[in-house]
Amino acid sequence: MTVSNKIKVGVVFGGRSAEHEVSLVSAESVMQALDREKYEVLPIGISPEGKWLSSNETLRLLKDKVPVDRYPEHIVVPDPTKQGLVSLNRSLTGPAVYRVDVLFPVLHGTFGEDGTIQGLFELANIPYVGSGVLGSAVGMDKVVQKQILQQAKIPVAPGIWFTSKDFERKGKELLALVGKKVGFPCFVKPANLGSSIGITKVHNKKELLPAIQLAAEYDLKILVERAVRSPREIECSVLGNDDPIASVPGEIIPSNEFYDYDAKYVDGKSSAVIPANLSKGVIKKIQDYSVRSFTALGCEGMARVDFLVSRNSATVVVSEVNTIPGFTSISMYPKLWEASGLSYSNLLDRLIQLALERHAARRKLKTTYSPKSRWYGS
Repeated sequence: MTVSNKIKVGVVFGGRSAEHEVSLVSAESVMQALDREKYEVLPIGISPEGKWLSSNETLRLLKDKVPVDRYPEHIVVPDPTKQGLVSLNRSLTGPAVYRVDVLFPVLHGTFGEDGTIQGLFELANIPYVGSGVLGSAVGMDKVVQKQILQQAKIPVAPGIWFTSKDFERKGKELLALVGKKVGFPCFVKPANLGSSIGITKVHNKKELLPAIQLAAEYDLKILVERAVRSPREIECSVLGNDDPIASVPGEIIPSNEFYDYDAKYVDGKSSAVIPANLSKGVIKKIQDYSVRSFTALGCEGMARVDFLVSRNSATVVVSEVNTIPGFTSISMYPKLWEASGLSYSNLLDRLIQLALERHAARRKLKTTYSPKSRWYGS
């Protein structure tokens, strides 16, 4: 293939999120694995302050935390006639618009995985990898996610939720309610975040207040869930649009009491067992719940579904669904597909293909309507 007919892929990473650093590592892995015979790769970085950059130096600048104010800014604009990155520095040489064929967001957490940037991509009329606005939004909000899964009769851990404002007004009542309705041990989580940031395992009443205060630093909604006794942490990857399929499940052996941020990324002591040592019946149940969760939440393209399974396999509950799972060298999403027979580079091919297929299908939909007569003015 010549350069002119390669698919131009804009890989979007960084962002205004507590998971900024994780995103950089994921994006580096994605860009290294994309087949340069098929794709022309355009790095698109977003600084923690929200500045958009696009050059071969972008990843290095963000990883090294270099101040980026003096670097040229290129942004996706909500103008479907542009369909690419628009330069905000027209005093510089180079094209005013960098056209892209598909965007690959590798943005974890706030302003990347929650439907906000997906809305921008929709307005810009650019195909993009992963779930749309709705699937991203409900996949990010653990409270709404649980409500939808419960309605679909998919098991989740019992729990309650409240806002930080609720807690300011009636904190003593809510602390008592957690003890009564949820019990200990339990997990306290910000409703909208990933990578286990802001999550605390609470063993007793004394630990509850500081855990809620920590979660409230990251989100306005706080979720408290009952802990599964002696849990095994199982993950399953899902791939597809209208006919999603599930990978083999894998098990995380965390280095800490649970799979927190340090256990995931920092200490390097956690391990994975792929495929997980589970009975055929439990594997089938996990794969079924994974696909059903994916469909119920309106996900598209990809998602990783996390489970808590009791040691005797009597309890299987969905912990959460991640619509932009990690893509680092140690991330479970690509590893589970590799164990299922799909290599990392072929997985990226398939995700891009799914993005283009979805965009082509949506382009066939009407976005205008001609009434029988003009009624809206002279």
